[in-house]
This record gives sequence, C-alpha cells and structure tokens, in this order.
Amino acid sequence: MSAIEAKPTVTIRLCEPRGFCAGVDRAIQIVVLALKRYGAPVYVRHEIVHNKYVVDGLRQMGAVFVKELDAIPDDGQPVVFSAHGVPKSVPAEAERRELLYLDATCPLVSKVHKQAMRHVRLGRQVLLVGHKGHPEVIGTMGQLPEGAVVLIETEEDVASFAPADPAALGFVTQTTLSVEDTAGIIDALQRKFPEMQAPSSESICYATTNRQDAVKASAAGTDLFLVVGAPNSSNSRRLVEVAERAGASRSILVQGRQDVPIEDVAPGWVIGMSAGASAPEVLTDEIIAALRERFDVRIELVQTAIEDENFPVMRSLRDVPLTSADMAFVNGDRPLLNTRLI
Repeated sequence: MSAIEAKPTVTIRLCEPRGFCAGVDRAIQIVVLALKRYGAPVYVRHEIVHNKYVVDGLRQMGAVFVKELDAIPDDGQPVVFSAHGVPKSVPAEAERRELLYLDATCPLVSKVHKQAMRHVRLGRQVLLVGHKGHPEVIGTMGQLPEGAVVLIETEEDVASFAPADPAALGFVTQTTLSVEDTAGIIDALQRKFPEMQAPSSESICYATTNRQDAVKASAAGTDLFLVVGAPNSSNSRRLVEVAERAGASRSILVQGRQDVPIEDVAPGWVIGMSAGASAPEVLTDEIIAALRERFDVRIELVQTAIEDENFPVMRSLRDVPLTSADMAFVNGDRPLLNTRLI
C-alpha cells in the first residue's frame, strides 16, 4: 500500500471486563506452581480450564492431562483437579491410592457445592439449573448421594418435574449460565413451587455476570461480534447468545485469529469483542493485530465493571517463586516461551 493510500477504518468496541477471571487465574497458577515445586510431570484431571491455548501451554511446560485417575502411574507426582470442580468420589479415590492432589476448584464453584449440601442438610431436594454433561454440573451433582439432585436444563423440564414433596425443594445454578436464561427457568420454578428455597447467595459468578453486562452494553449496532473462547466453554458460548439478543447483527465464537472472517469485514464496520473467562488476553491481542494489518482500527473501550478479586492458591504453594515469564503466562499476557519449567 502506498503512502497515499489510507487503510479503511473499522471500530472495535472492546468489552471490559473480558478474559481471565480470578478462578481461572488461580487454577492456572496452581499448575505452574506445582511444576515449579515438584517438577514435571504434574498430572491434571481433565482440562484445567476450557481453553486450548492454555492447555497446550501447560502441556509444553510438563503438565500431563488425563481423563481419570486410573491413567496416573504411582510415581509420586501430584495431580491437580480442574477449576470446574470434581465429584467427591475423585479425591476419595486419590486418597485411597495415596496420591498427592491439589484441588484447583474455583472458590465460587465450591460455594455452589456448599449451597447444595446445605439444602440437603435442611431436608430439601436439590434442583440444579445447568447443562447436562458439563464438568461443573457433574462435580456439583457428585457432592451428594445419587438421587439427591435433579438437573433442570429448560422450562420444559420444570413443567414435567413432579417432586415427592413440593414444599421441600431448594435450587442452585451452574456458575457460567446466561443470566437471562437462568432467570426464566428460576421464574418458572418459583411459579410452580412457591415454597422452593433459593441459595443463600447468587450462584452465577460475578465474572460471568460482568462479562455478560459488558456485552449487553456494547452489542447493539455492531456488524459483527467476536467472542474469544473455546467451543466447550459454557460461559463463552453464553456470551455469543447474549450478544445476539442484545442487538449484534452477527455473533460468533472464535478460538483465535484463524477463526476470524477478516475477508468478510467491510470498511466502516463496528466490531464488538469480548472473551470468555478462560481465554487469555494474548488471543484478543492477536485478533486485533490481524485486523490492523488490513484496517485502521479504532478502539472504543466499553467498561461496565472493575474486577479486583484475587483467589489465593493453597498454602502449600504460596512460597514458590514465579518469574516474570511465569506470571505472563498465568495472566495470559503474551505467548508462552518455548521452554519447559525445571
């Protein structure tokens, strides 16, 4: 392009907050710290968080991801449980095998576990509003005896549900759901079962709510809305839905710059952009850089909240030092260096 030719302009409405939440940051930090303390390999049951970039980076450092504990040899190395939480049977099996385990369950997911157990202690059947098969749902249902929790996915499930005692019900929700969808289901439950008890505090986590609020504030009038996240990330998929409902002409989930339909972008477009709670900032930066190769990009920051939450890691890892490169990866700031932690 000659000096006379000017790049056509596009505007990016960049949501804030976006990307890593405190629970994701803590979970990644636990794996990195475990690698520093115990050396490789450190086993991780399931994906520590739902993001391929993060998982591949940790694998490069020496983490080994397994589906179940029976894939872990008796070599004395630790296993980390993912941020989504696990059924009680998993740490019980680890203890039976005398495995050293580190539980990276998000504290807000642990709060939902406690809320569900409180309902049961008070003699209530637990209704869990969530998506079947999601690791968090499996973990929450696994906190209680079989049959103590009923999964409610839709308002149709509410209509067909017939409890033994309608006066002895309590509900909790998966933390990463759409606020609007959950509100509709809970409203239907409360109309049908007016004596049903709510959890002691909100189950949907602050990070999910904050990211959805920022998308709502920025989506109207956008020609394209990009949500950076993984296909198996519930909170990222919900952001796509929220953007569509809030007025985006088109909303898509992208894992990185390779998924962005840059050739479809026209001069003058307004592009909304957010990232799910497990998507590192480096992926957002790369997409913006790709757009800048073809366009004069103007950034409009749409900020609806400031997040300053910090969830500390377990005491056994707090004295392990992290280098600036370690922290860059933990915070999702820049691409992982091609090195292994020793």
